[in-house]
Amino acid sequence: MTQVGPGQTPVRLPGGKRPGRPGHNLESLLQVAARLFYERGYDCTSMEELSHKLRITKSAIYHHVSSKEELLRLAVNRALDGLFAIAAEAEQTPGPSIDQLEHLVRGSVLVLSEQLPFVTLLLRVRGNTKVERQALARRREFDHIVANLVQQAKNEGDIRSDVDTVITARLLFGMVNSLIEWYKLRHESCGATLADAVAKIAFSGIRAHS
Repeated sequence: MTQVGPGQTPVRLPGGKRPGRPGHNLESLLQVAARLFYERGYDCTSMEELSHKLRITKSAIYHHVSSKEELLRLAVNRALDGLFAIAAEAEQTPGPSIDQLEHLVRGSVLVLSEQLPFVTLLLRVRGNTKVERQALARRREFDHIVANLVQQAKNEGDIRSDVDTVITARLLFGMVNSLIEWYKLRHESCGATLADAVAKIAFSGIRAHS
């Protein structure tokens, strides 16, 4: 473990790499890189531009990561790992599939609110690099989990029979994903409040009523 001064967070870097210059760790580097990648585009963002934004040298960045591609991989995986962790939680949620689906939707909104730069970047990758193609493949896997839960809930009679399964799955997460266009974290409870609002609006429309 690296020794740090007061107010700094100790970090354990991949591959035993040592920390960079004081004032920046891997986390702050990823936050800034993610924002630049989705604002300017990954291909159009150079390591030199990133170093200027951070006000450190390129060599200081390479204390943390080996390449720009590694930065991209770490950033998109931050979002994907959060979403798949929520999917695993949903699978273990007791009760009918509709409750598991609601847990997944609520949890995904919380992931978005807590990891906003990384989710935004994930939703804007286009498959131009190997890392982006791998990220898109994992996104499709997540979408498949959502569609399966919608179908199971429909089979159990908890989702209206007059709505299409695929369209329902896409609309649910189209609503969640659209939050990146306007959402800004303002206070601690905001993410939970937002998750509650999305769930109420979405599930009041798709639930079957006796």
